[in-house]
Amino acid sequence: MRIITYIEYMKIISLNLNGIRSASSKGMFEWLETACPDVLCVQELKAQPEQIDVLAFQGLGYTHQLVHSAQKKGYSGTAIFSKQKPDYYAIGIGNEFFDAEGRVIRADFGDVTVVCVYIPSGTTGDVRQAAKMQFLELFLEYLKKLRAERPNLSVCGDFNICHKPIDINHPERHKTSSGFLPEEREWFDRLVEAGFVDTFREFNQEPNQYSWWSYMGGARAKNVGWRIDYHVVTEALKPRLKQAVIEQQVVLSDHCPVGIELA
Repeated sequence: MRIITYIEYMKIISLNLNGIRSASSKGMFEWLETACPDVLCVQELKAQPEQIDVLAFQGLGYTHQLVHSAQKKGYSGTAIFSKQKPDYYAIGIGNEFFDAEGRVIRADFGDVTVVCVYIPSGTTGDVRQAAKMQFLELFLEYLKKLRAERPNLSVCGDFNICHKPIDINHPERHKTSSGFLPEEREWFDRLVEAGFVDTFREFNQEPNQYSWWSYMGGARAKNVGWRIDYHVVTEALKPRLKQAVIEQQVVLSDHCPVGIELA
């Protein structure tokens, strides 16, 4: 019988790297040494396991590494790096197509389950937008089933969706843009109705709080961005939520880190 321990404190940071090798060259390990999360969840690895600097992570205390690379080289992929050994982990959501793209990793630490997700982008056309919508439905069902088994869920990653007008620059300009489509936002509504909490908005209701900026036209300097990187937690875990932040000052990719602390 599995013994489940109560987690007294956990700091989790999520970051879309836009390529782990690129982020490493921009000071990722120096940043990680200072940020010092217990669990680091990353998306868009764009690397195979043998291309990841395992020794550098180990040198900072991240002795446990779960990597879910896409079959297609230089594409997608997720990973979880942790200082504590997970009690259990699982790769994928049980869908052959999306699992081949390296979209989801689950890791259990005591009574808390961390899910790292990289939701597909639909910006390249109708085919990928349809695939994104299919993934969203599968992922929501996956989360509901997992919550029945593990009530304390922390789900983080690049959702590629701005939920509310406050989460995007000039929302009136993006009504037909993938990432702010009515059907995508309605899916996020259903995620919340299913009992998941947008942690950042529990602490911060201010506008212009973005996590991604285009590389084009100085968008980051002008703070013309999108908030598409999230931590959502189940209602059961909400009382233990102590902080949720967007680290806009950190420049390692076109995204910035988003973090939470549980106690």
